[in-house]
Amino acid sequence: MEAKGPIPHPTEAPDQWLLAHIDVETTGLLPGYHEMIDIGIVMTTLEGTFIDSLFLRIQPAHPERLSPGARAVNAFDAHKWAQLGALNRSAAVDSIISFHKRAAGDNHVLMVAYNSHFDSAFLDHLFRSANKTWREMYYYFILDIPSMAWGLGLKDLNSAWIMDRYQVKDEPHIADQHTGITGAMVNVRIYKALLQYRQDLLAAVPVP
Repeated sequence: MEAKGPIPHPTEAPDQWLLAHIDVETTGLLPGYHEMIDIGIVMTTLEGTFIDSLFLRIQPAHPERLSPGARAVNAFDAHKWAQLGALNRSAAVDSIISFHKRAAGDNHVLMVAYNSHFDSAFLDHLFRSANKTWREMYYYFILDIPSMAWGLGLKDLNSAWIMDRYQVKDEPHIADQHTGITGAMVNVRIYKALLQYRQDLLAAVPVP
């Protein structure tokens, strides 16, 4: 990874960059103790145009560590996951890598998440369990949606204001319908709404 040569920044070559919008569901809040039980990835252009998506259910090594809070959010059940075809951790990592190669090609990819330190930490532990690194897929900067909104002057950390203003469809909040892919898709919609909000702000500035 360190041996790679310099790459052009998105401002220099935007057509060579893509975004991987990621959301994960887990057995709890502690990466390394709790585990990922599903992941959704939506690959888009820098403008948020859809390219491809991936959704995987993952069977954790320690389902007994499931926290009550996590179960209330995502309805994880090891037996149900087995019936739904959940992959073991190594197979899940291989599937994510294969998806990345197919969807990204030779483009550089930035990871985007709503709670970026949470999602990247669980992704890191998943890949480490298979003796691999996700850093070979994504650039070392990670973008997070609340920081994008904050930079535009929006300090509403749950995105309620921007979602209401632009009529952004929310994801389901029923546990057995709430998954990584529903989260990743709503994140794309919020991202596009923020881009539109920025355009609207610029359009409102008087031309001198």
